[in-house]
Amino acid sequence: MKQAIVAREDIGMGTGKLAAQVAHASLQAYEDADQQQQRQWKQGGQKKVVLKGEGEQQLFELAEQAKRSGLPNAIVRDAGHTQLDPGTVTALAVGPAAEADVDSVTGSLSLYR
Repeated sequence: MKQAIVAREDIGMGTGKLAAQVAHASLQAYEDADQQQQRQWKQGGQKKVVLKGEGEQQLFELAEQAKRSGLPNAIVRDAGHTQLDPGTVTALAVGPAAEADVDSVTGSLSLYR
């Protein structure tokens, strides 16, 4: 089991903003998962990877692919209180789900460094 969080590189989020948006995405997708997925992921150490996203359109396309595959997912929109305009799409989380299923959606993306 794993979860992948795709964070946009093109909007210039600071480190703290990035961390907050990744956390929001992770929690929201966890809440979208069923109880068995939640339990298995928690028991397996809650594996997560953070990946580079190119832009809003890519995140929506990946979210649609995850939805078609029946995977838990969540798109995060910023509230606009600090660095970004209200409603800015910042991140997408896919999973928790079987690692191969998550990789079928996000496996071509690079790690966020």
